[in-house]
Amino acid sequence: MARVLVVGCGCRGLALARALPEHAVRGTTRSADRLVELEKAGIEGVPADPDRLATLVRALDGVTVVCWLMGGAVDSPAVNGDRLRTLMEHLVDTPVRGFVYEAAGGAEPALLARGAQIVREASETWHICVEVVGADPAEHDEWLEAMKSAVERTLA
Repeated sequence: MARVLVVGCGCRGLALARALPEHAVRGTTRSADRLVELEKAGIEGVPADPDRLATLVRALDGVTVVCWLMGGAVDSPAVNGDRLRTLMEHLVDTPVRGFVYEAAGGAEPALLARGAQIVREASETWHICVEVVGADPAEHDEWLEAMKSAVERTLA
C-alpha cells in the first residue's frame, strides 16, 4: 500500500481516490467545508492551495505518488507553469517517487502542454517516475481508468 496525494481533490479527485481503495489517499482542497466530505469518503483531507506551494509541503509527508489534477485550473495558470516547476524541484527532497500530471481539461492546451514538458524534464533531470495523462476529463470513465492506470504504473 502506498500513500497517494491528490492535489485538487474535487469531484474528479474524489472519484480517483475511490478507484484506489488499496492505497491511502490524502486529498487537498482550498475549502475548509470540503474537508468533512473528504474525511467521510475515507480520504485524509488537507487544506492546501496549489497556488501557494508552502501549503502543500506538509501534505507531502509520507507520500509516494502525487496526482496533479490541475487540468481545469483556468483561473490559475501558474499551477501548470511556474508553480509546477517549483514543486517538481522540491520533490527531490521528499519521499515522493511518482508524479501523475493531468494534461487535459479546461485550461489552455498550450499551458497544459508546457506543464507536461515541465514534468517530463523533471523526470529526466531527477529520475522521478512520471505519467502524463491526456485523457479528457469530460469522458469520465476513460479519464478515471487512465488516471488509475497511471498511478499503478508509477508504483510498479
